Amino acid sequence: MTLDELTTRARSLLTGGHRVVLGIAGPPGAGKTTFAEHLVGLLRRTPPDGAEPGQWVAHVPMDGFHLADVELDRLRRRDRKGAPDTFDVAGYAALLRRLRADEDEVVYAPAFERDLEQPIAGSIPVPRAARLIVTEGNYLLLGDGHWPRVRRQLDEVWYCDLDTDERLRRLIARHECFGKDHEAALAWATGTDQRNADLIAETRHRADLVIPDPVLRAIDDRALRAATPSAP
Repeated sequence: MTLDELTTRARSLLTGGHRVVLGIAGPPGAGKTTFAEHLVGLLRRTPPDGAEPGQWVAHVPMDGFHLADVELDRLRRRDRKGAPDTFDVAGYAALLRRLRADEDEVVYAPAFERDLEQPIAGSIPVPRAARLIVTEGNYLLLGDGHWPRVRRQLDEVWYCDLDTDERLRRLIARHECFGKDHEAALAWATGTDQRNADLIAETRHRADLVIPDPVLRAIDDRALRAATPSAP
């Protein structure tokens, strides 16, 4: 399976003129966001007939539905931030349902600000021209609680299957990038994050498609090259 094949499959989901929602799932550090952003970038360059260039596809991450730290403190769940019960799942499902309904000229979705580690409301405008919505998050295939309400709003769900050692390496590096020292990053990645990853791995078989490790590594390598300034 190649990135070109995945791009073609995503485009093929558009049938009958109705809006389509594609989900990207996987454990923490598996490359969901990087893959989704790269896929959306490729799709924007090649709109289908009749679609508006640049606006026909939109990226709406699940992370904007993290509960705020003040609410996690009230619920005594802040030490498990990122677990299934630390998200506004019903709110996320309601947004996806509204997007699929395709009745509004613009729908605003929340984003998650990594520097603040907090959700920011009304940050992502989704115009009526967006016919394909790409959303990504850990628990799109979870069968407990309100999570099945999310799955019902998704036309397909793809699962990011990155090698465990590489996933942990990236995850620790990400935690360090956003302020944790190495020991704290390692503890969180192998503690809270790993418990969540084990739970998510049990949902892999429910995916419509599994994105293999080589594709995810190749995209991450491209992203790193693009972010590295060229030598003078």
